[in-house]
Amino acid sequence: MPIPIVNSIASWFLKKRFHQIDLFLKYPNEVQSELLFSLLKFAKDTEIGKRYDFASIKTYNDFNERIPIVDYETVQPMIERSRRGEQNIFWPRPIKWFAKSSGTTNAKSKFIPVSNESLEDCHYAASKDLLCMYLNNNEDANLFTGKSLRLGGSKELYKENGTVFGDLSAILIDNMPFWAEFSSTPSNKVSLMSEWESKMKAIVEETTNENVTSLAGVPSWMLVLLNSVLEYTGKDNLFEVWPNLEVYFHGGVSFNPYIEQYRRIIPSKTFKYYEIYNASEGFFAIQDQNYSGDLLLMLDYGIFYEFIPMDVYGTEAQYAIPLSDVKLNTNYALVITTNAGLWRYKIGDTIRFVSLNPHRIKVTGRTKHHINAFGEELIIENAEEALKKVCKRTGAEIVDYTAAPIFMDGNEKGAHEWIIEFKTPPNNMNYFNELFDNALKALNSDYEAKRYNNMTLNKPKIHVARPHLFYDWLKANDKLGGQHKVPRLSNSRDYVEALLNMNKA
Repeated sequence: MPIPIVNSIASWFLKKRFHQIDLFLKYPNEVQSELLFSLLKFAKDTEIGKRYDFASIKTYNDFNERIPIVDYETVQPMIERSRRGEQNIFWPRPIKWFAKSSGTTNAKSKFIPVSNESLEDCHYAASKDLLCMYLNNNEDANLFTGKSLRLGGSKELYKENGTVFGDLSAILIDNMPFWAEFSSTPSNKVSLMSEWESKMKAIVEETTNENVTSLAGVPSWMLVLLNSVLEYTGKDNLFEVWPNLEVYFHGGVSFNPYIEQYRRIIPSKTFKYYEIYNASEGFFAIQDQNYSGDLLLMLDYGIFYEFIPMDVYGTEAQYAIPLSDVKLNTNYALVITTNAGLWRYKIGDTIRFVSLNPHRIKVTGRTKHHINAFGEELIIENAEEALKKVCKRTGAEIVDYTAAPIFMDGNEKGAHEWIIEFKTPPNNMNYFNELFDNALKALNSDYEAKRYNNMTLNKPKIHVARPHLFYDWLKANDKLGGQHKVPRLSNSRDYVEALLNMNKA
């Protein structure tokens, strides 16, 4: 079948999904309520369903009062039993797959259950919806005339007790439907290579002769790959390698520190960037408009959402609310109930709503990745926006960064200590620091108050990292590739100290 016909048929098929999307856009609260009670009914005879008597839960208030909000440590014993082959613990159908979490640099791994339902009705459904959104917004798109270059994790799959675990990306590739495999590069064999540096070389060699029309992967690692492609081919920009390239689907980390570097190697004002918000636990939101960083919360993927206002998170006054009660511009911790058997699970991310009709969000950070040593409540969103503004003013470009508090010691005031690796450093670091400090003050009133007259906090202390410092740290800790990263912000000095020591070596 000629490629243009394939392109037209695929576009027609994907656009048929819009009447279902339109349903949850018009009736978001009803769709979410129906989904919750469908999940409860389906799992009522599981061990956890009997423990909390799912069958008798008739209202959201019943659900809220009866079932506790949990973190991974709470549910880990049940997950470990499931990994050993026990069934019907938290989900009625057998769970074969477990995604080994790679979203943090914590030494302790998490194994997130991935059911057949979550694979089909969440992760793969989202992949189709992402294309659906893009094609609806870009009638002249020609994605299916070429292939999508996907960059996933670097870990292979491991079998144990009849179950399988590995990076989510490896699980998705291993179960990939034919239509996705047909339209993707590199091959599954290369995608699942376990040694990251060899894998990168193989991807470069395999993809440079393909007709790549789209990119998909985490911005930090994709940038490493794309620069390797340019080095390998001797070309100045990616259009000289792939002339039909038209869109980059990205997620996993904030795009702000990298956008100028992408614009340099993809020199086009019409090239599209589409953001996604997914994790091992599920696929949550998709950018549904061209040239917008707002993400549409997807309400019919088998995930029931709740939200904890961050001003009460982790306190005795903590409470959760359903979608119907959320407000604009409030920072919430995300709580999910899923079609893989996670019940009122704190995923560890924070979001805020920028629109309620439809429900669009921005990811603001992690519940554990912030600095609040002095009441300044500095979140990742503040840091990313401040760095973006200062880099634009100074012409600097950032590869990676992390920060932690310098704690008060006797008469010494506190401060924030930053390690920043630059691709293009600023001409004057003192000026950069001054602009950065002022940008943080403008974005965060709590930070500004603590900085007033240096009463609590001194100016930030910034160290310029040597080239490849963050890469070398990840490599030394066997964390190259996928969504591994050093936390941007931390109340602990563990990461800063380790990187400072390596920076001196």
